[in-house]
Amino acid sequence: VQLQASGGGLVQPGGSLMLSCTASGNIFKINAMGWYRQAPGKKRELVADITNFGSTNYGESVKGRFTISADNTKNTIYLQMNSLKPEDTAVYYCIYYPSTWGQGTQVTVSS
Repeated sequence: VQLQASGGGLVQPGGSLMLSCTASGNIFKINAMGWYRQAPGKKRELVADITNFGSTNYGESVKGRFTISADNTKNTIYLQMNSLKPEDTAVYYCIYYPSTWGQGTQVTVSS
């Protein structure tokens, strides 16, 4: 399985971005997928994940601001990020559970 993430960039505080991640390759069944992030000098942390049944789970710091969704017909997940804060600045990594990671996409929130 390979993962292709896109959608990162520079945004002002309070702004929005959408990330997407598409899985390809030998996919025999849809696994849970998700997003983690890692800021400089910090541990990688869960942002959000979603099961193949649509159940979602969010990190505490993004609840109410971020929304994860999936299009199983396209093997793609999305992360809609609203009300972005400077502390959301990090490299965002897509994961196809249990352990296939994407290449990471930079999100920078700055004025």
